[in-house]
Amino acid sequence: MIVLKVLRPDKLVPAIQAWVTEKMGEQFVDPPTFDLAKCYKDATIITPLIFVLSAGSDPVADFKRFADEMEFSKKYDQISLGQGQGPKAERMIKEFSVKGGWVLLQNCHLAISWMPELERICEELNDQMHRDFRLWLTSMPTPDFPISVL
Repeated sequence: MIVLKVLRPDKLVPAIQAWVTEKMGEQFVDPPTFDLAKCYKDATIITPLIFVLSAGSDPVADFKRFADEMEFSKKYDQISLGQGQGPKAERMIKEFSVKGGWVLLQNCHLAISWMPELERICEELNDQMHRDFRLWLTSMPTPDFPISVL
C-alpha cells in the first residue's frame, strides 16, 4: 500500500477498504443505514436533533417523509436561517414548544451571529414544554456551532 500511495494516491482509499473487507468483514467498511425513527426515539423535548450536512446532502426530504409517517405533516414548520431570520425562528420555537409540533431550522451554519442566541434558547428548553415538541437543526460542520447544543 505504500507503493500505491506513492504511485496512485487516488486508489489508496479503495485499496484500504478492500483490505479491511477481506481481513475484518464488510460491516467495518459499510456505514450503517440512517434510521430517522431510531434517532427520534432517542430524542427528547430538550434535546435537539441535528443533521450534520455534507456537500450535496439534503435531509429535508427524509424529514418530511418521516413527518408524514408520524402524522406530523401539518404540525411542523421550517425556516432556512440566514440574514435576519433569527427572531422568526425564535418565535417558531416558542410557539411550537407550547402547542406541540416540530421546528426545523435549516442551514444553521449561515447564521453564525445568531448561534449564541440558539444556544441560549436550547439551554432554556425544559421538561415542562409540550411533549410533542421537537427541535430539528441542519448545519454544515463549523467551529462556530455551539458545543452545548451538540
